[in-house]
Amino acid sequence: MMKMLNLLNRVNFPFKFLHRKRRRLQYTLARTYQTISTASVDDVWKKIIDLADVSWHPLLSSTNLPHGLVAKPGLIYEAMTRLGPFPIRIFVERVDDKSLLSVRILALPGIEERVTYEIKSSVLGTCVSYSVTLQGWLSPLVWSLTKPYAARVASDLAQAVEHPIVEPSSPDRGCFDF
Repeated sequence: MMKMLNLLNRVNFPFKFLHRKRRRLQYTLARTYQTISTASVDDVWKKIIDLADVSWHPLLSSTNLPHGLVAKPGLIYEAMTRLGPFPIRIFVERVDDKSLLSVRILALPGIEERVTYEIKSSVLGTCVSYSVTLQGWLSPLVWSLTKPYAARVASDLAQAVEHPIVEPSSPDRGCFDF
């Protein structure tokens, strides 16, 4: 019986080679960026929670959401990046009123990104925290491309809330000017 098993092992050697366990490269990169804003917590929260308005975001150019839709857990939507015409899917994981928004970004099969916006009131003003966690074998490549933009997200958010862009209105023509 033992000779029979040894013979089968020798015959099936190439198949064992193909079925061996693969070692997967798994990387995890995490970074948190913070800034202080003079705007109120309510104003910063309104800017973050309005998912359709990404004009302040250095990585996202547009979303497929209607204006005024607020983030709720379980919401899945698409966004376009400024780095290229690549649509990414965003899943809203957690929303704590006026303090935390956590989303998961699914862009490529070899990468998973979690982003957390956290707002806290402090003596100096409103503390805006932006945390990024990348997981997967493509994370070093993606991190090298997005790191300069990720470093600006918290500060760009604070500036957008402090100095909103006002659209120019039509010039005053008077009462009887048609």
